[in-house]
Amino acid sequence: MGEWKEYKLADLANLRNGKGLNNKFYTDFGKSGVWGANGQIASTNEVLNSDPVIVIGRVGAYCGSIHMAEGNNWVTDNAIQATPKNDTDLNFLYYLLKSLNVSRAATGSAQPLITQSGIGVLECKAPSPKIQKEVASILSSLDDKIELNRKMNETLEEMARAIFKSWFVDFDPVHAKARGEEPSGMPDEIASLFPSEFVHSEQLNNPIPKGWEVKSLGDVFEALGGGTPSTKEPEYWVNGIYHWATPKDLSNLNEPIILTTERMLTEKGLNKISSGLLPKGTVLLSSRAPIGYVAISETPIAVNQGFIAIKENETFSKYFIYFWCKENIELIIANANGSTFLEISKKNFRNINSVFPVDEKIISEFTSIVEPIFQLIQKNIIEKNTLTDLRDSLLPRLISGEIEV
Repeated sequence: MGEWKEYKLADLANLRNGKGLNNKFYTDFGKSGVWGANGQIASTNEVLNSDPVIVIGRVGAYCGSIHMAEGNNWVTDNAIQATPKNDTDLNFLYYLLKSLNVSRAATGSAQPLITQSGIGVLECKAPSPKIQKEVASILSSLDDKIELNRKMNETLEEMARAIFKSWFVDFDPVHAKARGEEPSGMPDEIASLFPSEFVHSEQLNNPIPKGWEVKSLGDVFEALGGGTPSTKEPEYWVNGIYHWATPKDLSNLNEPIILTTERMLTEKGLNKISSGLLPKGTVLLSSRAPIGYVAISETPIAVNQGFIAIKENETFSKYFIYFWCKENIELIIANANGSTFLEISKKNFRNINSVFPVDEKIISEFTSIVEPIFQLIQKNIIEKNTLTDLRDSLLPRLISGEIEV
């Protein structure tokens, strides 16, 4: 086994603060990523670094977060930039920083802050450059597979969303038939379910497919709220066994499915929530701070007061409900109110009008098409979570030399 030596972080890394950039220089498709404490926040055509750097959150809630900024980049003054010193391997340094818990060097409680000198004195171990590369290669291969799964799920969700948008938002099959054409890429038995003309809807002030109906959401969906049992009562929380979701659980979710939550409730805690334990397949929509996180729960779940929870039913599948919410976020927000922050109440949500097909076969055909897609998404999430757990368990042992490579 190669020799691992003791170092201070400053022996292995060049540390310097990022540089402020006025948001007037932000663009949608710039040649550089703009990186802050919470990762990439924008793009710009300005370049601060032409080579990769490691971004360390310097201040605030994301103090101590670690990100890799590839290619051209601009790191803001909310972060510290780290680059390898001497023959330190860049990827090894990245994983070393992730294992060091640099946030422990923060000062201040209301607004945590870490400094170059504060983290530069953190003690660590490192082997020869050859071993560094081997350690980083093992961890990078796991991260690459995790990222591949994420991108695959992103593509799969886009495929399913495109079908929903075509059928139920843009009404492409109806437009095609109105032009005397066959709907593109659609079997005859499905195409026959769509009308061939539009009628004007007084309620929506828009044309809608003939034979479809405008209904309030309260007439088609069951929308429920949630609550928070007293956090001062340990009997509601300690050794909890029921998933309890807050919008925070959805804030970092990259997929349309939630399988677990940060906090769990006991039976006594669950009994304090009027909506109780919601069934698997319930769609969660964050109703405030902010409005618009959406996910399908594939586990029985309770929710706090920051959600509207929508149960699937015999007509409207969880997939239909999920994409309806995703496609109508602007409409939902338009029906919100509040002075401190916007909130969509259950009453206002139920009163929103939308157009729905009368023939339930259209929705069932949509469900039969997208269900295998979501099953694959869930399979990928489970695999990704397994890989993440493996990487996280290997990281401290590889980066300390406990496991020989």
